Amino acid sequence: MEVSAQLALTVLMGVFLAAVAVMLARVEDWRSYTPLAGGGGGYGEESAYATEEKPAGLIRWLTTVDHKDIGMMYGAYGVIAFVWGGLAVILMRTELLTPAADVLGPLAEAMGVGEGENLYNALLTTHGITMLFLFGTPIIAAFSNYLIPLLIGADDMAFPRINAIAFWLLPPGALLIWAGFFLAPFGVDPSQLSWTMYTPLSIEQPEAGADLMLLGLHLTGVSATMGAINFIATIFTEAGEDVNWANLDIFSWTILTQSGLILFSFPLLGSVLIMLLLDRNFATTFFTVQGGSPILYQHLFWFFGHPEVYILVLPPMGIVSYVLPRFAGRKLFGFKFVVYSTLAIGVLSFGVWAHHMFSTGIDPRIRASFMAVSLAIAIPSAVKVFNWITTMWNGRIRLTTPMLFCIGFVQNFIIGGVTGVFLASIPVDLVLHDTYYVVGHFHYIVMGAIAFAGFAGLYYWFPIYAGKMYQRTLAKVHFWTWMIGTNITFLAMLLLGYEGMPRRYATYEFNDKLVSLDLIQLLHVAATLGAFLMLFGGIVFLYNFVQSWYEGPDAGPDPWNLEEVGLEGREFLWNDRRLQTTVADGGEETEAVTDGGRPTEDA
Repeated sequence: MEVSAQLALTVLMGVFLAAVAVMLARVEDWRSYTPLAGGGGGYGEESAYATEEKPAGLIRWLTTVDHKDIGMMYGAYGVIAFVWGGLAVILMRTELLTPAADVLGPLAEAMGVGEGENLYNALLTTHGITMLFLFGTPIIAAFSNYLIPLLIGADDMAFPRINAIAFWLLPPGALLIWAGFFLAPFGVDPSQLSWTMYTPLSIEQPEAGADLMLLGLHLTGVSATMGAINFIATIFTEAGEDVNWANLDIFSWTILTQSGLILFSFPLLGSVLIMLLLDRNFATTFFTVQGGSPILYQHLFWFFGHPEVYILVLPPMGIVSYVLPRFAGRKLFGFKFVVYSTLAIGVLSFGVWAHHMFSTGIDPRIRASFMAVSLAIAIPSAVKVFNWITTMWNGRIRLTTPMLFCIGFVQNFIIGGVTGVFLASIPVDLVLHDTYYVVGHFHYIVMGAIAFAGFAGLYYWFPIYAGKMYQRTLAKVHFWTWMIGTNITFLAMLLLGYEGMPRRYATYEFNDKLVSLDLIQLLHVAATLGAFLMLFGGIVFLYNFVQSWYEGPDAGPDPWNLEEVGLEGREFLWNDRRLQTTVADGGEETEAVTDGGRPTEDA
């Protein structure tokens, strides 16, 4: 009977694969699409693509396969996710202003989520999942989709339709991940598994929202994998004739390395999620205490989870390595070593996963080997920091907003990196494990470094996205509120960790003979004030970008005056050509008031 069932399943799968093959064969040519006006985007003079008007309005965005349009949709999607994740953490930090769970209770009751602690756990889960998978990876895809073809002289991505499909998998993924909040009044509670989804807790918790979240997470993983394959194919096959490995820009190098990491790690996450769903719904025992092992889950999860950190941080490193030299007035110091360090981080990132498991009781010899590799990965990271600082050394630094965010990135990355070295050491990790120290370290990297590099890129390339220039003063208000807010919030978290404050709890109480509860509350208040400061800066950023997008002054072809120092990138040369075409068609140019590009007071 079992053999017959297996044969039937094999035949069914064979028919399915044959159908897929026939469907693909009927597609005439995946690359024979027709990019619309403004599409293509290749810097090269020759192009075999036709040009026609884009459809207007919503139809354009629903049907486009233009890499720039898709990049902008990734950006809008990432900003929406960032707002969701940011509001979740603001609610959590408000709850932590006092030791008792006395803030979220009424809101939880109104939403039908149960107690305030339940809502806190749900917010904790959605904050982590959203920031990592719905904001972090897509916002990097926003940059790479828009810029990689321009930087390598390609007309578009290698597989434009797959590029569009990869994006359109994300909105349903987000809706599934957030579904528990929308469906709570109907009895579908949101997931409360935390972003790590550790077993056996994640198997035993009954919330249906958890199953929806796992399905949504799986969709985002499929999307990221499709995108990674596309970027690898694009950089290998679509680069212009004058682009080779020696002169490939540093941002493209980091995207290529990131895509390799995604290719090897995200399919593993997908497998783990399916196994977890089977454990939850079909009584399999992959990760149960009685059958498989919760430790097996951690091994598999962190084999994905730690490369994920570098999936998120390598492209921002590329943005800083690309933008910082342009405002330092000199080329990136030690370009080859920055590339080598990028590749080294990519390889080593797969060998450090078990340092997240030092406290699980795994073999001490395994712990020691993983400690050594975890410490070793600090070396290529330090090489990058050395090269950034050396690039600025004796340079003609212009403190524009992109440059300020680059400098902020370097400072926060140093703090985040050094605090991470302590966690790579077994004795220290056993003391600080699962305390707020880990949260502070992690957020110094994620928010203090990655977000800062993202903002540096957004401000630097805003003249290309919008053809406008943002408001300089508001941009610097944004920078300083974030710089101060970031350091207040996450430094307070590091101190909370030293005091022994555990993470993931909605309430806290301490023995006053060991730790002063007033001190713990004071540090939580400081962290919350820092978070509100960043919220204010985020509102300023959104207002500035939206207002400038519609009403800002025209930026012109060389808003940063990079041509005179020989540092104008391919994307601005392409932008210059686009503007010339626009002017020839009857457009108008107005004088720009730039943030450092034109001869203003901060140039």
